[in-house]
Amino acid sequence: MSRTSPSKSRPPIAPRTITDPRGREAEPSPEPDRPGREETSGLDLLDAYSRAVVAVVETVNPAVVSISVGQETPRADFEPLGAGSGFVVAPDGYILTNSHVVAEATRIKAAFIDGTRAPAVLVGADPSTDLAVIRVAGSKLPYAELGDSAGLRVGQLVIAMGNPLGFQSTVSSGVISALGRTLRSQRGRLIENIIQHTAPLNPGNSGGPLLDARGRVVGVNTAIIAQAQGIGFSVPANTARWVVSQILTVGRVRRSTLGMFGFQRTLDRRLVRFHRLAAGTAVEIIRIDESGPLRDKGIRSGDLVVALNGQPVASVDDMHRILSGWPIGQPIVLTFVRGKDKKEVEVVPSEAQ
Repeated sequence: MSRTSPSKSRPPIAPRTITDPRGREAEPSPEPDRPGREETSGLDLLDAYSRAVVAVVETVNPAVVSISVGQETPRADFEPLGAGSGFVVAPDGYILTNSHVVAEATRIKAAFIDGTRAPAVLVGADPSTDLAVIRVAGSKLPYAELGDSAGLRVGQLVIAMGNPLGFQSTVSSGVISALGRTLRSQRGRLIENIIQHTAPLNPGNSGGPLLDARGRVVGVNTAIIAQAQGIGFSVPANTARWVVSQILTVGRVRRSTLGMFGFQRTLDRRLVRFHRLAAGTAVEIIRIDESGPLRDKGIRSGDLVVALNGQPVASVDDMHRILSGWPIGQPIVLTFVRGKDKKEVEVVPSEAQ
């Protein structure tokens, strides 16, 4: 199976009958070649497609930036680490990109299509969704609008923009080939509702926008599959909007945690039937943080977590998904099995560090 990898660049799809006056059949007069109705209709569709792509590019291109990252070393002020893409999401200089593009960088530079280059600072990053916000000094900058990714449909036209392999302001187009995919982040968490599309991506497209025909950002291009063609992945715009608001408000993304470590375990079928469990697997607790929310709740190693707030838990990913959307400090009911007994305990999640 091909491994999914970030698309970050590294330093270098019958003739009509005519009769004559005597009633005899005559040869049809030659007519100049001209497109038939079906051919004309096809050309009109292609023209409409082209006009849509051109309009999107002309509108959004000024907001798309090329990002180069590096580190200060004793030998040089700027030692390149790699490059990627990004796009302005607010007129006062906030730029959205991928977390893996700016990871480990101490120096960040942004280049606009008009040739302007500016140093950037990292505002905040969320490796769990592979998103980050950087900022350049400026005001009234052209920016791209974040759209609503919940309304996307398979087969819908999408346009990818970015700077693959160092070629600035590159445009490609395709269609949405699947919705609701999951993608493993560099921290091991699953990113939900990933968009799969056919707009060609290459290393360096990371962080660039995926747009609909109206020029609204519906995703942030984040990954490709090595040695595959026509398979690109984007973090949905709705996820990006939430991450950006968290970063701009508190400087990071806040998530709930129970302070436990565990792994997926297959349950005995008799236990599943006896307790009428929704899944045949659960999360077995192997360690509890002594300063975490579970420390005084009677939970111990070997207990099997089967539900959170009534939602079935079949894997660690299920726990992450439920807790990611759960308010910090609000009690949640944890259901677990110990031996043959099923028990419940109310826990107040803390903030993940």
